[in-house]
Amino acid sequence: MKKNILALALPAVMCAVALSACGAQPSGSPAPDGKPTQAQLTGTVVTNGSTSMEKVMGALIEGFRELEGGITVTYEPTGSGSGIEAASNGSADIGLASRSLKDAEKTDLTEVVVAKDGIAIVVNTANAVEDLTVEQVAAIARGELTNWSELGGADEAIAFIGREAGSGTRGAFEELTGTEDACRYSQELTSTGAVITAVSTTPGAIGYASLSSVEDTVKAVKIGGVACSEATVLDGSYAIQRPFVFAIPAGKELSTAAQAFYDFAADPANAGLYTLAGVVPANG
Repeated sequence: MKKNILALALPAVMCAVALSACGAQPSGSPAPDGKPTQAQLTGTVVTNGSTSMEKVMGALIEGFRELEGGITVTYEPTGSGSGIEAASNGSADIGLASRSLKDAEKTDLTEVVVAKDGIAIVVNTANAVEDLTVEQVAAIARGELTNWSELGGADEAIAFIGREAGSGTRGAFEELTGTEDACRYSQELTSTGAVITAVSTTPGAIGYASLSSVEDTVKAVKIGGVACSEATVLDGSYAIQRPFVFAIPAGKELSTAAQAFYDFAADPANAGLYTLAGVVPANG
């Protein structure tokens, strides 16, 4: 659903980004002070982390490539915990997390929120239930509600499906619903896409996924009467939402290439790339 929108709209945004950047200097020409222009930058930027940020990173990388063709940005979707560790040990320039950093992680890393994302609660499309409260979702996660008939649905067992330990999406879901270390999963999967697939093919299933990853193969239920959308995440009315974070080394300068990519990602002029990826830009 959102993939088609992104594919169609991204080229137009790229044109706008490129035009706004052209300004006074032709590509590859020296600046008046004799320093190289950004168009002359080269290098590689290694990013690593949240699988939920795949669409965001795809949009950012493609947009950045239009301006800085000499810089290669790589993205490994390894999970938030792995991305934070990679930024901490120096194997990645920028770690990607779909949750806030813990106090212990902030010892050597700085957290920069680049966007906000709703965590959609998704059910199988055959499920008649349309609306749940946060408390009901938590009770399902803890195994206190086990049949959809208890929630006005069919007499069918509930299968709670989620992410593996260390996932940013899982960590954010459990923190926001107050279910840390209490969830009883039917399946624990290693990617958001796998959760979507499992819910779509499992009768009675319920799970959680980044708003930007929700497809027509599942149904996102309302939470407290509020649908999960970019608008309700932005205005704060949707209760289950989390930040998308760049984790960068504290007290240490980024490489020239990594700094250029970070500046691009944080520039309000490029906020449209986040919107096209289905999330709400932090600056825009």
